[in-house]
Amino acid sequence: MALTSTNFNDVRELTARFTRIFHETYDELPDRVGDFFLRIGSTRVNQRFSSVGTFGAIPLFTGSVSYADVAQGYDVTLTPLEFAAGMQIERALMDDDQHEVIDSRPKSLATSASRQMQTEGARFLNNAFSIDSRYNSHSEAVALCSNSHTTTSGASTASGFDNLITGALNLTNLATMRIQMRGYRGDQAERISIKPNLIVYPVDLYVEGFEYIKSPDRPDTANRAKNVHYGEYEIADWEYLPDTNNWFMIDKSMMKAANGNIWIDRVKPEFAFVESFDEIIGKWRVYFRVGHGHYDWRWIGGSSVS
Repeated sequence: MALTSTNFNDVRELTARFTRIFHETYDELPDRVGDFFLRIGSTRVNQRFSSVGTFGAIPLFTGSVSYADVAQGYDVTLTPLEFAAGMQIERALMDDDQHEVIDSRPKSLATSASRQMQTEGARFLNNAFSIDSRYNSHSEAVALCSNSHTTTSGASTASGFDNLITGALNLTNLATMRIQMRGYRGDQAERISIKPNLIVYPVDLYVEGFEYIKSPDRPDTANRAKNVHYGEYEIADWEYLPDTNNWFMIDKSMMKAANGNIWIDRVKPEFAFVESFDEIIGKWRVYFRVGHGHYDWRWIGGSSVS
């Protein structure tokens, strides 16, 4: 027997209620993706981004203009992947008016969808020290945080192309990371302006993060000397970072620029009904299709702490 509105308490009405419950629950859950990515839409199977190198120093004008060649930069291809899960409601639950049990299922599915979205979003930090090709192919072929970054211009990479340290989160290493980031160089090894203003770390470092960054006085001195990091950064402890020691310093503006950290919402989470004739079961599913990857790396510094 088919699941019709007559023998299944109006499937259309039920679907409308489940859809409302799903989206209300999903929208109320914390979403950090927008905090760390430039979010864009797409209608393509994959999205290719090609960069162009920068100009170096502008020479004095001596009567004729010097025309410099601009090198082709690196390319990145982002490929959104599909995610889907479903729930089912047995006919008997509907007949017996088990509304509390029934309504809990779209709530649970929404929670699961949100959790997966955050897990995928946190990959750029959880995999920052290795090449992560789940969503993207990057022609530089090094990790997001690495001491081996390169350039296509042929300029020296001896200085300003390293965004990796290995020290624990403390006052000294905060200074080390900040100085290192402020020394980043562009494609032609030219000076660029980096302004780190966000520190991200796992919840395990909540106390350290607050003491070292939000305290106006140094917590490691008896005379409470002034803390130079006070007021310089926002802080974010993220429960989706399982490593208990790694931490990151970020320039938020550059991170969310067009050549920074990119998230593609190919298909935002959708909730739909699928009818099962033979099993006398109603099925609902969530589906979304997303992808992300970094374009340039000069907005972040990472500390891989052993």
